[in-house]
Amino acid sequence: MAVRVAVAGASGYAGGEVLRLLLSHPGVEIGALTGNSNAGQLLGSLQPHLVPLAGRTLEATTPEVLAGQGRPHDVVFLALPHGQSAAVAAQLGEDVLVVDMGADHRLKDAADWDRFYGAPHAGTWPYGLPELPGGRAALAGAKRIAVPGCFPTAVSLALFPAYQAGLAEPEAVIVAATGTSGAGKALKPHLLGSEVMGTVTPYGVGGVHRHTPEMVQNLSPLAGQRVSVSFTANLVPMPRGILANCSAKALPGVTAEALRAAYEKAYADEPFVRLLPEGQWPTTQSVYGSNAVHLQVVHDPSAQRIIAISAIDNLTKGTAGGAVQSMNIALGLPEELGLSTIGVAP
Repeated sequence: MAVRVAVAGASGYAGGEVLRLLLSHPGVEIGALTGNSNAGQLLGSLQPHLVPLAGRTLEATTPEVLAGQGRPHDVVFLALPHGQSAAVAAQLGEDVLVVDMGADHRLKDAADWDRFYGAPHAGTWPYGLPELPGGRAALAGAKRIAVPGCFPTAVSLALFPAYQAGLAEPEAVIVAATGTSGAGKALKPHLLGSEVMGTVTPYGVGGVHRHTPEMVQNLSPLAGQRVSVSFTANLVPMPRGILANCSAKALPGVTAEALRAAYEKAYADEPFVRLLPEGQWPTTQSVYGSNAVHLQVVHDPSAQRIIAISAIDNLTKGTAGGAVQSMNIALGLPEELGLSTIGVAP
């Protein structure tokens, strides 16, 4: 029997992406689609690429609609703005798998949540990054899942093998480029084509980016102590993708061979993470539209630093793909159902 799924926020980028993936998922039946500000409109007028769902009408985001009324939903994806998921999730039954693609339930530290989001902390749910140590075990059978942020996905997967193997000092410097879809679908003057084309713009500089505490939260347990993270994001003129340049000082005695071996061991059996051959570098185009992570790592002997570079599609592996992957694990389905490692080029 197919798993019946509802999507709240179906008119946005994250909602549209999770629907694109679910349409290729052989074990899913798509139920209610909601979008408060667009309720009453046809999905096809807002997401014209979702042809099989074009005639569906968006409903209001209410507990009754998301529960399924006469035909209950087994899974509810919440593709809502940060701060809005918790109130909706609280009204859904404990028997329903709720997958939150917003930030509401990612952070463990209430003080971090208050500092970066300025609202009451809604609590912490199992974290939807299966590749982290213990990640799959935490998701198996879960009824609540917090999908990671897109930057923390790229950064955590780039650096965790170095910390797990005890090769890096507990400080990391991250400079990452991302496309405009990461800011959501709402109209914003600084995201207009005429403002974005032909320029690269830094933002979230100086420790204020909301994804920073999530990176610290993911990496610190592996290092056995708090990892400080200096993170700078750059907005670049492309719709999708993240390229994360991650660096940490190598501990004394670290060699290129030991570093490479640690990454090969960490990712030998991972279906969505590809450690590229030596000398080949990740590109955002190679992972476009896929749930793949392309990764390269090198040791810089002159600076005694570890440099790990990852590329992901921020809407797929960074959001909706991670959500579907986590759903599969929670429900005991094959992890790769509905997901692809094949990008789109040119």
